[in-house]
Amino acid sequence: MPPLPNSNAPQPIRDVLDSIEQQFELSDEKLREITAHFVKMYQLGLQHGHEPMAMIPTFVTAVPDGSETGTFMAVDLGGTNFRVCEVTLEGNHKFSLKQKKFKVTEDLKTGPVTNLFDYMATCVGEFLEELGTVPEEEALHMGLTFSFPVEQTALGAGRLITWTKGFSATGAVGNDVVQLFQDSLDKKRINTKCCALVNDTVGTLLTRGYLTGSCFLGAIFGTGTNGAYVEDMAAIPKLKKKDAKHHDKMVINTEWGAFDNARHVLPLTRWDNALDRISINPRYQAYEKLISGMYLGEIARNILIYLIDLPPVPGSNPPQYYLFKGHSSKKMNTQYGFDSELLSKIKEDSTPGAIRQLLVEEMGFVTYQISDLDAEIVAWVCDKVASRSAALSACAVAATLIQCRYVQLGGEPGEKSADTLELGVDGSLVEFYPGFEQTMRKALRAIIGDKMEKTVKVRMAKDGSGVGAALCALVAVKSEAKLS
Repeated sequence: MPPLPNSNAPQPIRDVLDSIEQQFELSDEKLREITAHFVKMYQLGLQHGHEPMAMIPTFVTAVPDGSETGTFMAVDLGGTNFRVCEVTLEGNHKFSLKQKKFKVTEDLKTGPVTNLFDYMATCVGEFLEELGTVPEEEALHMGLTFSFPVEQTALGAGRLITWTKGFSATGAVGNDVVQLFQDSLDKKRINTKCCALVNDTVGTLLTRGYLTGSCFLGAIFGTGTNGAYVEDMAAIPKLKKKDAKHHDKMVINTEWGAFDNARHVLPLTRWDNALDRISINPRYQAYEKLISGMYLGEIARNILIYLIDLPPVPGSNPPQYYLFKGHSSKKMNTQYGFDSELLSKIKEDSTPGAIRQLLVEEMGFVTYQISDLDAEIVAWVCDKVASRSAALSACAVAATLIQCRYVQLGGEPGEKSADTLELGVDGSLVEFYPGFEQTMRKALRAIIGDKMEKTVKVRMAKDGSGVGAALCALVAVKSEAKLS
């Protein structure tokens, strides 16, 4: 982390910044405390349903090794676009992908769910027509990446728990989304079989496994955060025996964004509480609100507004304010007006001139309002928020290593050993924020020791939602073949 700004800053300003720094500092002891609680919540979620850390069994019972071959369809519904892909698994850790994106209108998001799935089916038909690969006899197998909370009951079945991300289509909650989609495909006479339901995090895990031959954890550090890992079937007491037969492993979708909603160990500050209080889901997704890209800009904005609003330094004449001469801007005063992308831009070039230009062009400030010290303070605040995010991200990674028995808290060896452990990651934070991985690794060393940290190889797993869904469809086809 950079030192406090400008040693020539008046002591009262330095005192306030010192106070902020203390609230964002994470000692090695604190990181280990958070990780220990993470492991405890993992185990609680594996034992019981309806825990805050849902630990959802995905019914995916193996991670690919890169030898798999075949052509499969994959579709991805997660936001403003619906993506249709044809994925050809070529073996030898290689694949090729053809895709097309279709816009999802507000009417489709909020109208009857049959309209939404009928539209999705039409898009699949249009895509196949363009490719010239309309199946006439044997149906094409398809995986559906569906990035909304579902209660998965089989590899190819799951009931929608609730809509998020601005969707509220009627007639979906409580129903099997795979069956709803299949009904629309059948109605449109499109000869495809939707046989696998995939979360984007599971897709990241499977994709990285295909590319490198193994992967212990797939993690998203982007707009949101989540992780999926491979668990021993014997460690999932809440799974009924009939669901567990014939397999000794299962991929678990942790839903770790909800870690510590009860606020036992997370280091929440007044600025985190301000964000949470007026969020759409107060007291939920506590961990996600501290580390994901959706929220980091807002935390930084809350701190900057706090500094702007402080009364002038006592006894200063003319009055000396803590930031921007006490001025703000319309955009700075707007909830989520300080985009998290700005944190990356400021980290890339933290010279006063570059920051001043950014604040004028992106945030509506006037040049004279921004001193060099102000620019330094902005860079420092953004770094504090992002560095805490990266350090807290390490707690989830470390907890998974401990749960999988590769290591003990503090660094003592676990029951299992490996020379290399592949961590598949995706998301804008880990991909674009400068130094995110290095800060995460520093925290990992504090939690699990230097030796174990060195075995973890962090690799990007792009296109997890497409390739991962295709790989799940492959798993489903293999399972069908075994049963028949």
